[in-house]
Amino acid sequence: MGFIYNIGIALAGFGLKTTSLFNEKIKKGVVGRQKTYSTLQKNLKPSDKTLWFHCASLGEYEQGLPVFKALRNRYKEHKIILSFFSPSGYDIRKNSPIANVVVYLPLDTKKNANRFLDLLNPELTVFVKYDIWPNFLNELKRRQLRAILISAAFRENQSFFKFYGKQVREALFAFQHIFTQNDHSKKLLQSINYNNVTVSGDTRFDRVSSQLEQDNTLKFIETFKQNRLCVVAGSTWPEDEILLINFINSEDSKGVKFIIAPHNIKSNQIKNIQEKLTVESVLFSEKDNKNLEIAEVFIIDTIGILSKIYSYAHIAHVGGAVGTTGLHNTLEPAVFGVPIIIGTHHSKFPEAQDMIDKGGMFSISNQKEFDAILNELIQNDQKRFLAGNNNLKYIETNKGAVTKILKYLNL
Repeated sequence: MGFIYNIGIALAGFGLKTTSLFNEKIKKGVVGRQKTYSTLQKNLKPSDKTLWFHCASLGEYEQGLPVFKALRNRYKEHKIILSFFSPSGYDIRKNSPIANVVVYLPLDTKKNANRFLDLLNPELTVFVKYDIWPNFLNELKRRQLRAILISAAFRENQSFFKFYGKQVREALFAFQHIFTQNDHSKKLLQSINYNNVTVSGDTRFDRVSSQLEQDNTLKFIETFKQNRLCVVAGSTWPEDEILLINFINSEDSKGVKFIIAPHNIKSNQIKNIQEKLTVESVLFSEKDNKNLEIAEVFIIDTIGILSKIYSYAHIAHVGGAVGTTGLHNTLEPAVFGVPIIIGTHHSKFPEAQDMIDKGGMFSISNQKEFDAILNELIQNDQKRFLAGNNNLKYIETNKGAVTKILKYLNL
């Protein structure tokens, strides 16, 4: 691996340690990585057969989960190591039932790659979407260990396809096969002479479809919702919450129930939302001691239940694209046949534009546009039903990525 890249990784490691003194999330990652090798040594023996799954964060974990489950069922005698780079993935899935060991991925140095793979020696490695770490991948290739990349999505502006990207580009060739979400990504790979590629689609469609097979019942939501029309706002940021609060405080919201599941569930952020509302609200954390029926707004100050809550929505707003933090998962509400409202910053999320084009999703840029489309969806039952049905059809049409990947793996 190139000298400049390795220097950059060393500087990044120093930067993370310095920043961790002031940032709790980064500190979790720094401390967690210090425990990786002891955790592996404690839970693995040299004789163990292993598989290695790597995800950048929680979103990639959810994306890869259908494949992970199939491999878990097929390789029952193997120990599965699941690694994350981000604390937001590790914290929530550190007890994942599909893995025997869950760890933070060490920084991408040659020394770490050798030590990590000495302990694992995986029969198969699965990376999800991106998080391409050259030293780890090159070491996998040198050891002739099988690795695949699933649900990959590439863009022209990525370094793999630039004149200066030779070093990171070579890392892609460590993958025995790459499964892309779309034809465009396949063509980009072929432009650098990587040809072991299949357009499988996005495994997230299979993942969210499996939600329909689960019991999504939440009795406390039923108690809150009653028989009223319900708007669910998921993974919201302050920019989203301003729009929602203004609408809820207006006369247009009469007769409608609202559920807000903020991305940031810190107490000061939750308090800020409650203080700005002029109608009765209740928190998830206090639901057992409150009369849910009389509340107009239910604020979900916990994590892990949003996908079930979407099953109660008549209309959904998905956060992240009103600001520039990145659009959150729009497929989760879409699978329940719900029309969706988002902001305008969704260019990196092709599924959003697809659903907009098909009439199931609506992009807004200001309060006036937000109020207009939300009012229309509340008042026009036919438009609401057709838009939601368009989203469900979109999910159904795009399922099947997992089947293609498992076929390649002879499962």
